[in-house]
Amino acid sequence: MIDSDFANYASTVCPQAKSGTPLEHSGLHTWLKEFYGTEDFRTQMAEWLSGAVQIPTESYDGMGAINEDIRWEVFGRLHEYLRNSYPLIYKTLNLTTVNTYGLVYHWQGSDQSLKPLLLTAHQDVVPVDPSTIEQWVHGPYSGYFDGTYVWGRGSCDDKSGLISIMSTLEILLDKGFQPKRTIVLAFGFDEEASGRFGAGEISQYLLEVYGQNGFAFLVDEGGSAMIAYGAAILSPHIAEKGYLDVGIEGIGIISKLLVALEDKPLQPHLLRNQTVYQTIQCLVHAPEIPTSLKHDIIKSQVSDKALARVQETILAEFPDLKYLMQTTQAIDLISGGVKVNALPERVTAVVNHRIDVASSVDAVKERMFSVLKPVSDEYNLSFNHFGDLFSSESSDSGSVSVFDAFQSALEPAPVSPAGHAKPWSLLSSTIRAVFEDVVGNEVSLRPDSALQIVVGPGQTLGNTQYYWKLTPHIFRFSPFFRENAVYPGGGIHTVNEAISIHAMTDQVRFFTVLILNTDESRDV
Repeated sequence: MIDSDFANYASTVCPQAKSGTPLEHSGLHTWLKEFYGTEDFRTQMAEWLSGAVQIPTESYDGMGAINEDIRWEVFGRLHEYLRNSYPLIYKTLNLTTVNTYGLVYHWQGSDQSLKPLLLTAHQDVVPVDPSTIEQWVHGPYSGYFDGTYVWGRGSCDDKSGLISIMSTLEILLDKGFQPKRTIVLAFGFDEEASGRFGAGEISQYLLEVYGQNGFAFLVDEGGSAMIAYGAAILSPHIAEKGYLDVGIEGIGIISKLLVALEDKPLQPHLLRNQTVYQTIQCLVHAPEIPTSLKHDIIKSQVSDKALARVQETILAEFPDLKYLMQTTQAIDLISGGVKVNALPERVTAVVNHRIDVASSVDAVKERMFSVLKPVSDEYNLSFNHFGDLFSSESSDSGSVSVFDAFQSALEPAPVSPAGHAKPWSLLSSTIRAVFEDVVGNEVSLRPDSALQIVVGPGQTLGNTQYYWKLTPHIFRFSPFFRENAVYPGGGIHTVNEAISIHAMTDQVRFFTVLILNTDESRDV
């Protein structure tokens, strides 16, 4: 196959939007681009984020109603902080509080024929385990800025997103920007628990005000980057895995049931209708991709043998991608008995499943039946499978029950259109504009050389389910792609969570160009 065939294929299956910067607002963009590179701006961003991190807005599983559980009250402190930090937003935008602590800001545009842009983030953070506090380099709620990183719980997830969005709007207001397209910000407050009090209530409010499919598109936290063959594949997530916690009750043989599941592990299978397949197809744009792999990716559209070779090659190079090619299973909980020297009256286990985007809740249930019922039959037990009872006259020795442990069943999310879809193209052109500039002029995404930027769709564990009715175009993207954007000795949801101030400025760059580009577009 000649190079022109490669180019035609690449433009068809993984189209790359041209780098797009604002035209009508080119002067404003140029000024802000220079301003965002200054020490004064980095210092201001560190102060804004630090102040938010110092407020411990922890959310816990099983929290009570808003007016009953005092642990919610700390969110009032964050609201006061935001009001004091962003006076122009509170002077200009309309704020609606939903279910006491949900925040929805409306910046009315001058052209009501344009669907609004929706930007979301969450105010809450994962609780800090008190036993780990001494392991932190700087206190988990210190908000300490050491000149490179802002430290503390929520600095990465997701106060960085919330503060970046708010800071972008405050700066645009300061520079006199007036949008044609309405901009809506929606900040929930229990995303790390369930989302039902925050995003769940906010979504109902937004449906009432803007209607189903009332938004041009939505940008939430998420995204990933794969450094491969001389390219950085930047992946806004367009899909989310499904979810099911399967409870198993089988006194006397619970270990046999769990061993049966472990003995038949789920295997990765690269399928053409998986989002990860779209990500892999985008590798044809990578300048250093081996010719044999490039050929196989192209042939894999119609050849199962080529598809199998692509899976083998990719997993040998990037083994963690297997989790995007399959449903995952994890035996997380086992319980039974209340004291020693007393046989348990009930023994249960809970098996967590993150469901492949090409699979379904029913497929997981069917697998549980095929693996567990033979064990039940071997011991002459009745078998209750999600409410359906299977037994014979001789099955009087007990029972095995398989059920949804926490009413958790959630199908994989609807896949947002990518390719040549207008919202995807606008987002892609924005990402290319921002990150080609970062790679070309500042800090490379890889220390040894500049990388070619490729934008391709990806998938996540998610949970944007409350917003699915608002728009079919939901993109999860947080631009944390610089080298050491997150403190390398820590991580999200664990000790020493810290974000680079350069990663914070990248987020403001991104939201600025996104807002200006979207405001100028009439195609979304």
